[in-house]
Amino acid sequence: MDSRMPHRASDSFGSLVFAGDVMLKHLPPDVFMNLQRTIQTGSRLDPAIANTVAAAMKDWALEHGATHYCHWFQPLTGTTAEKHDAFLSTTSDGGAVEKFSGSQLIQGEPDASSFPNGGIRDTYEARGYTAWDATSPAFIYRSGSESTLCIPTAFVSYTGEALDKKIPLLRSIQAVSKQAMRVLKIFGADHGVNQVITTLGVEQEYFLVDSELASQRPDLMICGRTLIGAPAPKGQQLEDHYFGAIPKRVLAFMAEAEARLFELGIPVKTRHNEVAPGQFELAPTYENANVAVDHQMLTMSVLRETAENHGFVCLMHEKPFAGVNGSGKHNNWALSTDSGVNLLDPRDDTHTNMQFLTILCAVIRAVDVYAEMLRGSIATAANDHRLGANEAPPAIMSIFLGDMLADILDQLESGTPKKTMKGGALEMGATTLPQIPKHTSDRNRTSPFAFTGNKFEFRAVGSSASVAWPNTVLNTIIAESLDFMATQLEKRAGKNPNAAKLETAVKTLLKEVIKEHRRVCFDGDGYSQAWHTEAKRRGLANHTSTVDAIACFSSKKCADVFAKYGVLSKRELDARYGVMVEQYIKLLRIESRTLSTIARTALIPCATRFQAELADAVGATQGCGIECPGSELQLREVVTSVEALRVAVNKLEKAECFAHGKSVDHEKEACHYRDVLVPALNEVRVLCDSLERVMPADLYPLPTYAEMLFSTRS
Repeated sequence: MDSRMPHRASDSFGSLVFAGDVMLKHLPPDVFMNLQRTIQTGSRLDPAIANTVAAAMKDWALEHGATHYCHWFQPLTGTTAEKHDAFLSTTSDGGAVEKFSGSQLIQGEPDASSFPNGGIRDTYEARGYTAWDATSPAFIYRSGSESTLCIPTAFVSYTGEALDKKIPLLRSIQAVSKQAMRVLKIFGADHGVNQVITTLGVEQEYFLVDSELASQRPDLMICGRTLIGAPAPKGQQLEDHYFGAIPKRVLAFMAEAEARLFELGIPVKTRHNEVAPGQFELAPTYENANVAVDHQMLTMSVLRETAENHGFVCLMHEKPFAGVNGSGKHNNWALSTDSGVNLLDPRDDTHTNMQFLTILCAVIRAVDVYAEMLRGSIATAANDHRLGANEAPPAIMSIFLGDMLADILDQLESGTPKKTMKGGALEMGATTLPQIPKHTSDRNRTSPFAFTGNKFEFRAVGSSASVAWPNTVLNTIIAESLDFMATQLEKRAGKNPNAAKLETAVKTLLKEVIKEHRRVCFDGDGYSQAWHTEAKRRGLANHTSTVDAIACFSSKKCADVFAKYGVLSKRELDARYGVMVEQYIKLLRIESRTLSTIARTALIPCATRFQAELADAVGATQGCGIECPGSELQLREVVTSVEALRVAVNKLEKAECFAHGKSVDHEKEACHYRDVLVPALNEVRVLCDSLERVMPADLYPLPTYAEMLFSTRS
């Protein structure tokens, strides 16, 4: 990300997006300009143009072979949803016409009680609405021989409460824009600026596994991760996969996926091998955050579907394989004016850039004051396997700033900043190599929230997650912090202050904020035990479990900040908290039942067969008068392991049955699963993996790690 204008949908690469030149070609100029105002300035949509836009959209979709349309939305499942309707409608004389009206474009009506809603709608209260989001371009999604016009929409209850991830995101984008504009006005930088745009670029990590092997693993097919599996002899120890040559079969998959993403207007930029064998990454350039979130959901769909064409299954679980790195999303977030200025660009003489330093300190304050909300925003049962596991940032929320910014904060804290640290140049000792500029700071891959030049990289987001919720939380807490900074400066400097008075007020405020909130800044090794000890001394929270991390969303502090900026009402927030708790329980319940089934129907029977073969061999050997103490010992060990596994599976099944059909307190159930079920899952896994290590290959019932992790090379 740089300081240029963010990518806009109208600049899309492909022809399957209803934006830019496509709209201009199909819409009358006045309608086009009217719609563009809504897209570019956030002004309210004029309903008078809906019929014209709908007719043009239908004609364009038919030209591209679409027979159906759908309102494409993002319910609280964390995935996307769609109901397809044909363009054809019957006429009174028994004929049919192709029809798509403005009312059909603007509003749809899915069932609001069949999606997770946290109690907002009872089962018998089904009515809900989808509402067209004109700021995110409609697109045609091709799946096999079928093409469907997809219209990005919001999903709202009959009561008017948000039931999706888009509405709170849009509200949070407006909130942060409003407060950022106040800061710009204080510094006289608001001229020609109508709004501040939240920009976003999301890197996506994923695994590819041969589909024939994956289909033989019920845990992969049902849960998205292996619930058992002994480590392969070779994993990522040699560090030879990272940035290595991309296997031909994988490269063919990537090329097709990129072509489809370009058609959908998604600005993909980078592809490479990731750290673990069988792991890869895709990264786009940045764009408007609302569009970027929609594009990220589409990217996951395209990757999964395209993988099937190449004989792969695309795994986006945060930890598909134990013992090797899991997968995340690096959420690259920044603020830009609609006139093209990146507000997180520090510029050359950063120590004199008081506007940038004010926004920077607002971010630092937000991460400190609302660290638990930020941690909770990326909490899932899946991400619990990854955070802090020497591969991803720890569960402790902290900010990496780098040497240059840390030095300026030191200067601000002690007085007036006098200089900006310069990077210099690197000499490599060979005259044939060019001299290259050296940045003023390193990068820190162990930091959950790192400043990387002109943006913040929220590295802790999980690979399977929708990024809408983390960015909703991030926007909201930064809106509050910008509000705090603007309010303080308005009080201290007064209206229309002269430059000297403003500078004094800014430096005094920044010094106070730095002194109070700098505890959240840490540039060292986030994996080290020393940091955990130091973080505890600083009073920073370390919630390693989802149950603990999401508890903040039931707090008054959290409810108040969401309500103050109109992002979520108390009832909407309570609903989301309830859904998070239920999803944690349901995911672990599915994993428990899957593992129990695998152990009882596959592993224990095969291990018992191995036990019988060993017993026969020992008996036959001893029958010949030959002692075989080693074989006897192995037989005893296998018998012990099989019996221990039976006991552990019984224990697992008992742990999963929390209330035995009685009325359940879901918060207590989640705590029980955290404290009892998760250890029971781990106990079964350890026993299964120990049996895998000694069972003959022809008896072990599942594809192994060695087979799956290296299947992309064939």
